[in-house]
Amino acid sequence: MSFVKTNPNPQGLNVGDCAIRAISIATDKPWNEVYTGVTLQGLKLSDMPTSNRVWGDYLEENGFKLYLIPDSCPDCYTIKDFAREYPKGTYIVGTGRHVVCVKDGSYMDTWDSGSERPLYFFKKGDGNV
Repeated sequence: MSFVKTNPNPQGLNVGDCAIRAISIATDKPWNEVYTGVTLQGLKLSDMPTSNRVWGDYLEENGFKLYLIPDSCPDCYTIKDFAREYPKGTYIVGTGRHVVCVKDGSYMDTWDSGSERPLYFFKKGDGNV
């Protein structure tokens, strides 16, 4: 388990596109392809691509399922803890203000977001978590 500094943004930017970056990393799709897909989803829903609803629907249309994280310890469970708890698989984890990809126990982001508190996550596949 570790932090892996990763930025698929073709211009190296790292503000305002965390959902696009996380989806790009999780799906192994180029940033431009994900951005276009999420933007088209936003057009379909008449909402902004940065809206959780828009990129969440994009994920669900691409085989991901949403799971909520129980609020049993609101101040002590972190993205780093999530990565430790889920050492296998690919997840897109949301904090309410940020989105990060967790792959096989490593959280992949432009900055070390391991101390952020996750609220929900998406996982691709049959629903076994």
